[in-house]
Amino acid sequence: MNVYLPIAGVSINILSLLLLGGGVGFLSGLFGVGGGFLLTPLLIFMGVPSAVAVATGANQVVGASVSGVIAHWRRNNVDVKMGLVLVAGGAIGAVGGVQLFARLRTLGQVDLTISLCYVLFLGFVGGTMLFESLRSILLSRQAGLPHKRHRHLWARLPFKMRFARSGLYISALLPISVGAIGGLLAALMGVGGGFIMVPMMIYILEIPTAVVVGTSLFQVIFVTAAVTILQAVQTGTVDVILMLTLLVGGVVGAQFGARAGSRLRAEHMRVLLALLVLAVSGRLLFELVAEPADLFSLSGG
Repeated sequence: MNVYLPIAGVSINILSLLLLGGGVGFLSGLFGVGGGFLLTPLLIFMGVPSAVAVATGANQVVGASVSGVIAHWRRNNVDVKMGLVLVAGGAIGAVGGVQLFARLRTLGQVDLTISLCYVLFLGFVGGTMLFESLRSILLSRQAGLPHKRHRHLWARLPFKMRFARSGLYISALLPISVGAIGGLLAALMGVGGGFIMVPMMIYILEIPTAVVVGTSLFQVIFVTAAVTILQAVQTGTVDVILMLTLLVGGVVGAQFGARAGSRLRAEHMRVLLALLVLAVSGRLLFELVAEPADLFSLSGG
């Protein structure tokens, strides 16, 4: 049964949307990412305009993240203090990102910008994450010990705060900066930002992997909710029917993902996420460089 999406201007099978929302929700609970990095491209592949896919996809991420956070909260895997600092940075990035999105839409460059952002960010993050994860697995097998933390140049930054659940004492400027990047990506790409924030939280902030998942989802809730409101008010690209359909599937899928994630080793989870990120990046790159099915010419006859 098809459902008409008034803002998107297309009709799509409702079962396909429910399954898509459920699959993205499953990934959200499993990896601690909002799932928008996969949802937005898939909506575009299904015929939803890029601007609508970005704005509406961001809201679906909220529902999936709430469901995932509840599951991780029960396991005490959420650092609320760290999450709130990330949210503060995310709010800054979200406001700037929505302004930039609106400007690009006015110039008619938003579709190309979204695709290029996905290819570049997903390719870089996926490659880096895969390399580091495989390296961590090899080191742990050879030495029989977990990888040790390193002291970084930013250890001398001011405004230090103690994050007891993560076992960290670092400058608040670091999580604020990481959160701002997540907010910018949420506005431009319709993502929770988890696909880049999770690696940054692990490798830059050095938060334990078990805590990263729940904390990432915690901040995603507030940042993507803010982005959705800003997009609805400023650009009018949020399709409520599409949003609600995806939301139902996402909430259910996130619960199953959180359960599955508790059975996997941290290194193996990162490898799986990296491979998924690279697969999406490769598909988008192919769409950009492949010859279009319908060729046309502007030259006179």
